[in-house]
Amino acid sequence: MVVKLAIVAGGPETLIPDLLDPKYENFQWIGADRGTFVLLSKNIKPIKAFGDFDSVSKVEYHVIAEQAVDCETFPCEKDKTDLELAIDWALAKKPQQLLIFGVTGGRQDHALSAVYLLLKASRKATRMQLVDKKNSIELLDSGIYHLEKEPNYPYLSFLAISGKVTGLTLRGVKYPLHDAELVLGSSLCISNEQASNVSSVSFASGLLLMMRCSD
Repeated sequence: MVVKLAIVAGGPETLIPDLLDPKYENFQWIGADRGTFVLLSKNIKPIKAFGDFDSVSKVEYHVIAEQAVDCETFPCEKDKTDLELAIDWALAKKPQQLLIFGVTGGRQDHALSAVYLLLKASRKATRMQLVDKKNSIELLDSGIYHLEKEPNYPYLSFLAISGKVTGLTLRGVKYPLHDAELVLGSSLCISNEQASNVSSVSFASGLLLMMRCSD
């Protein structure tokens, strides 16, 4: 059976897409701290929740308890964030896809740590993405990827997240590349655009952060 999981964390709700969109109907949901309440407020009961729940009010925590959500509660002082705890549990289920909402637009330390948590899915079969209304972010390992054009995310950017990415080739885009090297800290591949219905990215070595953006 194909397993698709989605985690909702406690970032600004204004950036969280419509979780009731039909494209998410086959996903099972997981709450990370206040994201648990966000899910319940949309009449979505998560299969699991993680956190110290220090970001919810007493009333909101009562709602969570009243719904008998399967929660794993942790102390505020711990070595992993609530999001990392949720991701570790989710990846252990070996899902085909793991979407993460509610991690952008608030504290930058949490947002950046969420980007680095994408490394946990490196070399695994799980496609893991950070998603908000304006961005879809995922980490690519070496290989070739075919990308269908997404009207909601017309801009396409890449950053090296390892020391360097070698053999980088972009086809079907406004600014193509062939066998290029992208080093850590370079903005060479920022703000490209897909020029065909299906474009491709391939590279020989390294880790590449791919960002599809709305504006």
